[in-house]
Amino acid sequence: MIEVKNVTKKYGKFVAVDDISFEIKEGEIVGLLGPNGAGKSTTMNMLTGFIEQTSGEIIIDGYDMLKKPKKAKKEIGYMPEGVPLYADLTVKEFVKYMAEIKGIDKKERKEKVEKIIEQTGLKDVENKLTRNLSRGYKQRVSMAGALVGEPKILILDEPTVGLDPKQITEIRKLIKELGKTHTVILSSHILSEVSQICNKVIIINKGKIVAIDTPENLEGKVSSNNSVYVTVEDTENKMEQIKDKITQIKTLKLIKTNEDGTKQYEITSKEDEDLRKILFSELAKENITIFEMKKVDFSLEDAFMKLIEGGKQ
Repeated sequence: MIEVKNVTKKYGKFVAVDDISFEIKEGEIVGLLGPNGAGKSTTMNMLTGFIEQTSGEIIIDGYDMLKKPKKAKKEIGYMPEGVPLYADLTVKEFVKYMAEIKGIDKKERKEKVEKIIEQTGLKDVENKLTRNLSRGYKQRVSMAGALVGEPKILILDEPTVGLDPKQITEIRKLIKELGKTHTVILSSHILSEVSQICNKVIIINKGKIVAIDTPENLEGKVSSNNSVYVTVEDTENKMEQIKDKITQIKTLKLIKTNEDGTKQYEITSKEDEDLRKILFSELAKENITIFEMKKVDFSLEDAFMKLIEGGKQ
């Protein structure tokens, strides 16, 4: 559906995007992540045809963006950050205007506009001026504009920024529904959102791609078997000596003392080894009661930070 081949974008001597390549298949919901200044927005602008790459190829549904820009752009619906709408138009007027711009046949225009308004949950506010809408509804109107023309690909730039929790949940649900019939590229600073919505993640840093994988695999790559949290009842204060008795322990750190007197420790092994079986056995011998034991969980945010700091795929 989308092929990006050795694409570079330069502004004078500054390289904003440096020889990136990736492929997005039909029906995927892909998260595009990166810190500020990483080249994320430049990449999205090139995918939409708003700016041209300095070198390389961008193929949209078989059409080269530079050689056949009209056909390539016809397959893309773009929802920019900041929700730029015409304040003096009603919701319905805005969607109709977008249909006119995109050249929807007059005979089909009314039906298609009604369908999009229904699809994006705007029926109750279709006759309201866009300037009088809540931020959540404005996001929906912007998304409705992107859907006009039945594009195969939706590119959404920060679709939930500035929304309250209820509105965020509603927009996420809408994106998931749209993902059943469209290929979606989603840019967001909210990593938990990307983890919930997307089935693939592309991470860009300093103009280069540092990772392409599923959120689950990225989380797994930074996860390990060598760290556990243990909550214990240790009335005789023997935990500090456990490190000497279990030679596999690298570090033993007290995290907190709970109100009920139990203590939580973070324990790390010297090798990439699961300590849980050893701890169950040895702590019982020392008359230390285990209330809870769990592996240290890693999130997409942990993976993101590690990849950005490491700079390696």
